[in-house]
Amino acid sequence: MKIVFKFKILAVALLLASPLAHADGVYFSTRDLLSDFFAHSQSVTYKRIQLSSLERARLTERLGYLPAKSTYTFFVATTSSHVDGYALIDEEKGEHLPITFAVRLSPAGVVERQEIVAYREARGDEVRDERFRRQFVGKSARDQIVAGEDIVAVSGATISSRAMAVGTKRAVVLFEELLPRLQPVTAQTSASVNRR
Repeated sequence: MKIVFKFKILAVALLLASPLAHADGVYFSTRDLLSDFFAHSQSVTYKRIQLSSLERARLTERLGYLPAKSTYTFFVATTSSHVDGYALIDEEKGEHLPITFAVRLSPAGVVERQEIVAYREARGDEVRDERFRRQFVGKSARDQIVAGEDIVAVSGATISSRAMAVGTKRAVVLFEELLPRLQPVTAQTSASVNRR
């Protein structure tokens, strides 16, 4: 099946603009990740959202901190007019350097998968293990998603475990807060890129 990716080259370069290009452990390109996340979808588009001051205030209240970024890009997978799911690629600071991760969400905002896209720290990459990442599956904005509470931290990777819990919680809360702005994705916000 041929999947049509609909997003600007700028979105493809989303990760290349960050320190990712110099990372030792880069595990996915944006295109490969989205192909893997949405292998059966007909198309993947994106919606870039600039947070309003009201949204930033609500997020600060819900998360307990002000998100560092004011713009987030959600990818939206569809088949015909049906939304198959969403994905967010984001970063959270590890012990010294940012960890780039991705969260795949169901149309209802439930975590279906979490992946490490790039890991830059010298130690702690055990957060890439399936056993750790599987803990996030089924979580939503209603769950705690806190390392040491409902997420068991990896011994020797406690800071990275906390970072992934914080980042995944942010993803599900952002989704819940921004869902009305994520639909519909129009031709004005996307461009077509064919995958072979």
